[in-house]
Amino acid sequence: MILRKYYKIFRVALIERLTYRSDFLLSSALRLLPMVTTILLWSAVYAGAGRDSAGGDGDKQIAGYRLPEMIAYLLLVHISRMFSSMPGLAAGIALDIREGTLKKYLLQPLDMLGYLITYRVAHKIAYIVTSFLPYAALFALCSSYFERLPNAEIWAAYLLSLVLAFVIGFYFEACIGMIGFWMLEVTSLLYIVNTLNYFISGQMFPIDLLPAPVVRALKLLPFSYMAYFPAAVFLGKIEGPALWTGLAGAAAWAVGLFVFARVLFRLGVRRYSAYGG
Repeated sequence: MILRKYYKIFRVALIERLTYRSDFLLSSALRLLPMVTTILLWSAVYAGAGRDSAGGDGDKQIAGYRLPEMIAYLLLVHISRMFSSMPGLAAGIALDIREGTLKKYLLQPLDMLGYLITYRVAHKIAYIVTSFLPYAALFALCSSYFERLPNAEIWAAYLLSLVLAFVIGFYFEACIGMIGFWMLEVTSLLYIVNTLNYFISGQMFPIDLLPAPVVRALKLLPFSYMAYFPAAVFLGKIEGPALWTGLAGAAAWAVGLFVFARVLFRLGVRRYSAYGG
């Protein structure tokens, strides 16, 4: 009965998201345009930096990344963020709390986090389906940057890391949104968190470029699992025991954030007054 309820939520959300397919397709295509600037930027960086072992830019390395690997990494980060990014989730939860509309989850036999994660799964599936062609075209044009494809074991680890990135991204954003139970306005906090996340999750560049102590510290936090870790796994930068340790760390953060979100929700509901709405 419960599964049927959430299946209906998933189905309705999927239909809603697929209603505006052309808008999804256009926005997805436009989102990929900055990659042209990124390729030109890093090509210029490698032209003037790194160590040259054979006389060409393709052999120069920065923190163990050659130019093709760097471009491939930045392309793969788009896939990581396709799974882990949750636009509007934290702000939506905070708004429901502030305006009193959160009570719709309390008056009906509907779990808020269960509903929201079902809705996000539908959103992600719709996004992946509608953005498949632009991404396929981009990766086809940039196929020369992928010098080798992973084996079956790495593929499995990569796909698992993407699923864990989704879970971590969802529950992290949900936890931030539920701070609204204790703070009237969380907009400034969201801006700070999102800005830091863009940098320390490896979206701007691989965190390997940072000093070693900083890298070790960042790999203990959940942010790297949202962008850096899946891309590094695909490229073979994380192998052997380090790969399974990383997957275990991602799973631990997924479970920890799930539990923390549930605790925050229960504590927050106790002080929730449901004004407005």
